[in-house]
Amino acid sequence: MDQELEALTRNNTWVLVDKPPNKNLVGCMWVYKVKHKQDGTVERYKARLVVKGYTQIKGIGFMDTFSPIAKMTTLRVVLALASSKKWFLHQLDVANAFLHANLEEEIYMALP
Repeated sequence: MDQELEALTRNNTWVLVDKPPNKNLVGCMWVYKVKHKQDGTVERYKARLVVKGYTQIKGIGFMDTFSPIAKMTTLRVVLALASSKKWFLHQLDVANAFLHANLEEEIYMALP
């Protein structure tokens, strides 16, 4: 949790302000996950602070919804292409990549 909060602070994800009287608060919660190695031992513990997006109203709290997940079909095509062309593949885990986009809407989130 400390690493997550540090990353959020380092990226200037939010500004702490008093809630204006005419604005709604969006809640948040911690999501925890244990990452395991192939042999089943614990690799690391992850904690993510996520917004309770289901409390937002389209057109007010957000305009569009995006999913940064690649489809399995796309992954298979890339792997097959890399295999046939004898390309080297590298895996990269980008922590907090979603934080680098700026919002146009004003969102007021309750403190965790």
